[in-house]
Amino acid sequence: MLDFRILGPLEVRDGETALHLGGAKQRGVLALLLLHPNEVVSTGRLIDQLWGDSPPDDAATALQAHVSRLRKALPGGRSILVTEPPGYALRLEPGQVDLQRFEQSVDDGRTALAAGDAERAASQLREALQLWRGRPLADLEDEPFARDATSDLEDAWLAALESRIDADLALGRDAELVTELRALVRAHPLREGLRAKLMLALYRAGRQAEALDVYADARRALVEELGLEPGPALQRLQQAIL
Repeated sequence: MLDFRILGPLEVRDGETALHLGGAKQRGVLALLLLHPNEVVSTGRLIDQLWGDSPPDDAATALQAHVSRLRKALPGGRSILVTEPPGYALRLEPGQVDLQRFEQSVDDGRTALAAGDAERAASQLREALQLWRGRPLADLEDEPFARDATSDLEDAWLAALESRIDADLALGRDAELVTELRALVRAHPLREGLRAKLMLALYRAGRQAEALDVYADARRALVEELGLEPGPALQRLQQAIL
């Protein structure tokens, strides 16, 4: 069974063999369909996403040619990449796309965490995060559609990472999380959830003053960048630490 991967550069593997998928626009067609597996994506939407505001006069013909070449590149391509009005669809089995496996493992991990099984939650969420091979669709980041798609996928990665940290906090791994959380806060200074996790990890590790410094830094960043005070959850955590 073919393995489709978008959590990193676009890749399709047939066993141990990586398939040749053609040029950027052709790979873009496949990527757009992989973002919506088993759904019909209209010809108009594909053209708009591939060429933006300046499609060539022969965009529909070019799209048909890309689809034809993809069918030849994929074993069993005619039964996988199908024409269904008003466009095209990829007919795939559950879990054939790495994004599907990621989402399922994240759901399983969060369900386990909600049920109080932090060990299983941490394991499932680590398994999900290990599917990532770098920036999603990294080889297509210059294509018109890729910016929004990449942003949404990276948001999903960060949310999954936060859930994994929640599981590790529930397991008492406070001290070992501090370095990772500091790096994440530097990368995402306005994300209050990460600040809260860092404050909690520091406090539990016996570093109360540092935890309060994190709050002060968060407040300064939020006021300067957004003109906002920290949210109620972060304020309550600060009061609990005092």
